[in-house]
Amino acid sequence: MENQTLQQNTPEKRKRVFSAIKPTGNPTLGNYLGAMKYWGKMHEEFDCFFAVADLHAITVAIEPKELRENCKRLFALLVAVGIDPERNVLFMQSHVPAHAELSWLLNNYTMFGEASRMTQFKDKSKKAPENVNVGLFDYPVLMAADILLYQADIVPVGEDQMQHVELCRTIATRFNNRYSPTFAMPEGRVPKFGARIHSLSDPTAKMGKSDGENDGSIFILDKPEDIMRKFKRAVTDSGREVKAADDKPGITNLLTIYAAACGVTLEQAENEFASSSYADFKLRVGEAAIEALRPVRERYEALRRDDGALSALMRSGAEKAGRIASRTLEKVYKKIGFVRL
Repeated sequence: MENQTLQQNTPEKRKRVFSAIKPTGNPTLGNYLGAMKYWGKMHEEFDCFFAVADLHAITVAIEPKELRENCKRLFALLVAVGIDPERNVLFMQSHVPAHAELSWLLNNYTMFGEASRMTQFKDKSKKAPENVNVGLFDYPVLMAADILLYQADIVPVGEDQMQHVELCRTIATRFNNRYSPTFAMPEGRVPKFGARIHSLSDPTAKMGKSDGENDGSIFILDKPEDIMRKFKRAVTDSGREVKAADDKPGITNLLTIYAAACGVTLEQAENEFASSSYADFKLRVGEAAIEALRPVRERYEALRRDDGALSALMRSGAEKAGRIASRTLEKVYKKIGFVRL
């Protein structure tokens, strides 16, 4: 009877989430309202691992100075949006050598035909035919190593990355069947939380991280005056009614931004602006976006003022990740048959 009571009171093991974010482009308001603002709360339900995927970033040409700045900026931003390094494992991918090591080992359990069917490789090869490198081809195997090192249960990804998660599962199954159960079987999930934010200049297109000076994208680190300028120039629609509708993509996008920034429903936002002009409406949406991003920008700027403190957070995260990753890697080496010291 005591054993039964003990089993009933034993807490269920929390699932483990792994997510890697490439340090390319500038994260936007769309990235923040669509996903990043929720990442800091995920530790309440899951054991969370977040990596800045700097090894993945070099599959496309990038200048050393730009790569360093992008990595520091993204790491600091992840902390600024609410990912507490004390409650999550947050680290730089290249600071944990096990990622590169396991990637090489997993190459030998990945069939060439499987890797060659990856649509992202085909798409990126067409866009940059002058840089079709082996790293780009091998990208999904490194991604599999990222996931499998931490025995992740859940991998939040966009639709375009689901094929990579399926390849990861194929590799894990092949290894587990050949030796013995070694890797957890990850599940790819397309997150449903957050708003889908579109470009201010083309409300039928996504708000992109690589739009440069394009007024269509609001970047998280934009100055308030630049944010307001972009909202004042935002595309609207014919008519005067502030209402979400299929034939009013511009107004619908702005209402979505306002609702997500203020934590209200789309219907509540519509009611609030029922008698507003388009000019006043855009001004209010801009103010809401500025206020939503203000605490993030302030935390980010404080982090970037102290490079030593930022490096200390990176070092601590790498040590935590490294301890877990090395256990998995050691199992893999032994099972394959390598002589270990």
